[in-house]
Amino acid sequence: MENSFGAVVKVAFFADILTKDFDGAIKTMYQLIERIPSRGFEYTFYTGTRPKHSFKHNVIRIPAVRVPFNISYKMAVPRFRKIKLWLSLSKFNPDVIHITTPSALGFFGLNYAKKNNKPVLSVYHTHFISYMKYYFKYAPFLVKTAELLVKKMYQSFYNRCDVVYVPSVRIMKELEEYGVSKNVMKLWQRGINSHLFNPSKRDIRFIRRLTGNDNPCILFVSRLVWEKNVETLFGIYDEMESRGMEVNFIIAGNGVAEESARQRMKNAIFLGFLNHDDLATVYASSDVFVFTSISETYGNVVVEAMSSGCVPVIANGGGSQALVKNGVTGFLCEPDNPVDYIDKIKILLNNMEIREKMQQAGYEFVLPLSWDSLAEEYFNDMQRLAHGSSRNGE
Repeated sequence: MENSFGAVVKVAFFADILTKDFDGAIKTMYQLIERIPSRGFEYTFYTGTRPKHSFKHNVIRIPAVRVPFNISYKMAVPRFRKIKLWLSLSKFNPDVIHITTPSALGFFGLNYAKKNNKPVLSVYHTHFISYMKYYFKYAPFLVKTAELLVKKMYQSFYNRCDVVYVPSVRIMKELEEYGVSKNVMKLWQRGINSHLFNPSKRDIRFIRRLTGNDNPCILFVSRLVWEKNVETLFGIYDEMESRGMEVNFIIAGNGVAEESARQRMKNAIFLGFLNHDDLATVYASSDVFVFTSISETYGNVVVEAMSSGCVPVIANGGGSQALVKNGVTGFLCEPDNPVDYIDKIKILLNNMEIREKMQQAGYEFVLPLSWDSLAEEYFNDMQRLAHGSSRNGE
């Protein structure tokens, strides 16, 4: 893709973490980063955690500290390099600012943009408000206050952006209820690599080597952090054990809750972090995908499962629920009711006809989701913003 406006568009990209495949949000970022056109665009990245792989774009590193509520994350602290950052930005003189999240670094980028009349694009990656009940579970009386503060943060950040990409209509409506103007929001869903995540990757010998048997496989893929509602995952496991279900309970992913998960689910099979190829094989070789999180803005793993022919049984909450048509492409469950999950899982394990119909419906649902077309839309929007056009190109 070439820049149709002629001049090179310079973009300052603010992201606290640039570790590839760290989480779903960063996977989404890299779908754009890896498609930056070779001509017509120049990017400089401002981050607290540099990429660990070869990275061809200019990177400005900022001191970072671990987040108290989630030690797997590091948050950039721009105040420690404020003058250096300001000089770097002045020298680069970006046309557009891309900000991934309303962190301290995000607000620094936003303040720079407003003072220098630069347009801002942000992607709504993280549903922070849903995290509060997990972060304050030992002080529940603070949850409402924390949620109110998050709503105010949403308003003060996103309402000052020119364009905010939001992954679903449901999340757009929720943000509007929190006080974010619908005029800045634009529906921008997520794509899927259907060549990588595909039913053809099914490998019975591979999964047998992992499990040591031919029992049905129930798969959970996610970072193992408390805000993914892993307590309900424990309940599902306990219910399976109490019923004596002959299944393999497979967990792919790592995180701060992993040690607790291993202790609570002693007969589960923990695979840790998997590369893309192995993950695609595990998806396609499993029978049911279970996902308990209600804190997602989108839910990349749900789409990956459907694209692989692994039928989703997920929580009826958060952004993920919009991806599953209940009873057609999978099942939606009461978020904190393990018995409901088990009942739906048993339907799929006991009725091959229903499972095959849902596999086909799910695969047909994800086929139109294209990262190439989403990236093209993004770079077109960056061009329009750089040249003073409205978000709709008018």
